[in-house]
Amino acid sequence: MGSFENGQATERRFGTLAVHAGSPHDPSTGAVIAPISLSTTFAQTSVGSPVGLYEYTRSSNPNRDNFEAAIAAVEHGKYALAFSSGSATTAVILQSLAAGSHIVSVSDVYGGTHRYFTKVANHHGVDVTFSPAIEEEVEKLIRPNETKLIWIETPSNPTLSLVNIRAVSEIAHRHGILVVVDNTFMSPYVQNPLTHGADIVVHSVTKYINGHSDVLMGVAAFNSEALKERLTFLQNAIGAVPSPFDCWLAHRGLKTLHLRAREATKNATIVAQALESSPHVISVNYPGLDSHAQRAIALKQHRDGMGGGMLSFRIKGGKEAAHSFCQHTKIFTLAESLGGVESLCEVPASMTHAGIPREEREAAGVYDDLVRISCGVEDAEDLHADVLKALELAVAGSKA
Repeated sequence: MGSFENGQATERRFGTLAVHAGSPHDPSTGAVIAPISLSTTFAQTSVGSPVGLYEYTRSSNPNRDNFEAAIAAVEHGKYALAFSSGSATTAVILQSLAAGSHIVSVSDVYGGTHRYFTKVANHHGVDVTFSPAIEEEVEKLIRPNETKLIWIETPSNPTLSLVNIRAVSEIAHRHGILVVVDNTFMSPYVQNPLTHGADIVVHSVTKYINGHSDVLMGVAAFNSEALKERLTFLQNAIGAVPSPFDCWLAHRGLKTLHLRAREATKNATIVAQALESSPHVISVNYPGLDSHAQRAIALKQHRDGMGGGMLSFRIKGGKEAAHSFCQHTKIFTLAESLGGVESLCEVPASMTHAGIPREEREAAGVYDDLVRISCGVEDAEDLHADVLKALELAVAGSKA
């Protein structure tokens, strides 16, 4: 995908786009970095005739427009819309569906997405069917005239299972159904779902795109003019929009995404290999390993077959050992979230996915002994040593 002349893309590579897309020089001062426009309202020369493009910041704002243009460019889309969180992005997309609509979703989704599907969307007359093998099951799960959306996370959270986006999209489009892909784990640098047939790609900007654990935001990118009209209306009507300052920060974070994603992938690969070789580990989920069951999909869908910065593993010693591991790490911080410059670890069954019933969790591979890791951009040698030491202490403690 390309560059950015007058908001239009020409051929440019990712790093160039990330730095320059949506970043015009200020016409009055020549500022290379856009100022933060904090005003909530904008003057009008006469009734209904604003001085410039803006009237009220909920409807549109210069910093939000710049960020949205940049995301559209790096996700190979025509349009992007930013929201106050990743969860708000999910909510707005589902709000666009009529009552009586049906969704088919992968089983292994972010806990917040599962919560919205099962505890909010159902009260609005939207029904969701979860599938542990969506590529094989999607055709038979489609309800004629009812199914409106296929929801994919690839890699999934937290077991890092992959879905062939093009295969599912081809089936969905034969039935006139839209495909949404949550691309949070991979970021636009590693994977571009729209180029593989998806209709909408969503992100929790909080994670890799912003990358510094200081912004809460979501975004959706797409190509359809009809979706642009519908989702822009809902963005304004519902008002779940990010602040100008957060848009400015997230846009700044995006400019170094390719550098951070490459380093996080390098670190995660080294950590995953160490875990796979450890006698204290039952199994490792990382799409950058040849042992990953769907490694072929990663080679096809991810840039250079990259695995990204996220991985999970099952530790010997059960729930106690999993909790202990996260308390023994010195560089990996025990905390929810992911995708920042700092490395994090957590136990999904007890934290991010605790709201999902145990039977459903375990059917999706989210056991009590599963630890999820987000590798940051620290030195790989330090992360490697930290993981091995924490493993020894955790497993020894659980045996004692």
